[in-house]
Amino acid sequence: MSLTHIEYGFEWHEHRHNIYAELHSRPFKIISSDAHISHVALLTNEKEKKQQRQHLLSLLKQLDIDVERIEGSCQVYQGKDFIIRYENHLEFSTLTITDTAINTSASEPFAKTALHRLPQRWFADFPGKTIAAFHMQVNFNKVTSFPKPQKLKPVFDHKLMVGSLPQHGAAQVWTSFHTHDDNFGRFLIFNHHMSKGQMGRMVQRIIEIETYRLMAMLGFMEARALTPELASMDHALADITDQLANGSASHDDDLLKALTDLADTIEAIRAKTTFRFNASLAYHGVMIARINELKEDEVSGHLTIKEFLTRRLTPAVNSCSNAQDRLENLSKRVNRASDMLRTRVELSIQSQNQQLLSSLERRSRLQLALQHTVEGLSVAAISYYTVGLIKYLTDAIYNAGFAINKPMIMGITVPVIIGSVWFMTKRVHKKIRTLAHTRNL
Repeated sequence: MSLTHIEYGFEWHEHRHNIYAELHSRPFKIISSDAHISHVALLTNEKEKKQQRQHLLSLLKQLDIDVERIEGSCQVYQGKDFIIRYENHLEFSTLTITDTAINTSASEPFAKTALHRLPQRWFADFPGKTIAAFHMQVNFNKVTSFPKPQKLKPVFDHKLMVGSLPQHGAAQVWTSFHTHDDNFGRFLIFNHHMSKGQMGRMVQRIIEIETYRLMAMLGFMEARALTPELASMDHALADITDQLANGSASHDDDLLKALTDLADTIEAIRAKTTFRFNASLAYHGVMIARINELKEDEVSGHLTIKEFLTRRLTPAVNSCSNAQDRLENLSKRVNRASDMLRTRVELSIQSQNQQLLSSLERRSRLQLALQHTVEGLSVAAISYYTVGLIKYLTDAIYNAGFAINKPMIMGITVPVIIGSVWFMTKRVHKKIRTLAHTRNL
């Protein structure tokens, strides 16, 4: 029995197939002859990507390429003498057309490009904002010697040329990293002793280098636009901190509002820029990895791709990291200032509470003294009315014919009543204090 038909009883992970397939989702190109390549990268959202698939599907049917639907992260469609490659990435999509049937002169290699395979203004209805757009001419036929740089200057409009010898001289690459009259960049590639697979991989690396370099620069645009606002917020925070250190507590409400507004602004900017800055750093990392894979040698008198991009692009990407760090630092400083203000407010509240407690204590003492006074008056008042009642009683008894000594009775009654009322009042107050003390416990 074949091993492929043996069942071992494994429980396979639901993503196992996708994990295996992911490594093969973006195959390298195979270039076996001279070719013109046009590459376009567009910033898109998910809705626009769906619209792109429908638009591309109609194009493929128009080109007699039998396709039912477009799905997956990378799709390659083979036509007659040309290939269309469509890729989906996280925030952008790419369309690469490779044409092997174009013949152009050495003096005007980009007089005709692979875009002629598409209907005119086809991209006008293709959703997304174009960020990368460039043409490549690949001279696959092996040459014994590379062309002189002076002869290639007109191709790049006499702009500064960047030359490279990938794979230690197996090929030669020229570009200017500029756009030209058609708003496209240009790359010229000459083969020395590369195989079709090596050439395809090198072309793919160059495409990714140029695409990721432009994507990485989006973060720099954000960082540069943000720099004046960061400086303004820094000064505002320094002013608030100075007022917090030297100002009076009467302005705490204003300082708190200023800190709150500043914190809101910082968090809004962080929410807006965090993804872009992190994406720029990630794109830059991928670009550097692809450059290192080229294994370049220098063309005498010219900067290599690595030298040019790392010299110009790395500081720009570092600006993204610096802007992100400044935002994080501002956020921490605002939090510290808020903590300082909160501490001062709490101390102020504690002082006010202490003053309030002292006032309440003084008021309680006054109330206690007043209470004692009222108690004395109440004893006198109760005794007065009680003595009056007893006087009415003795008068009634005397008038009934009983011989009693009214002055004697009243003289004895008065101190007895006063003492009794005083005693009862004290006893009631004692019970109330005992009850209150028990409940407080």
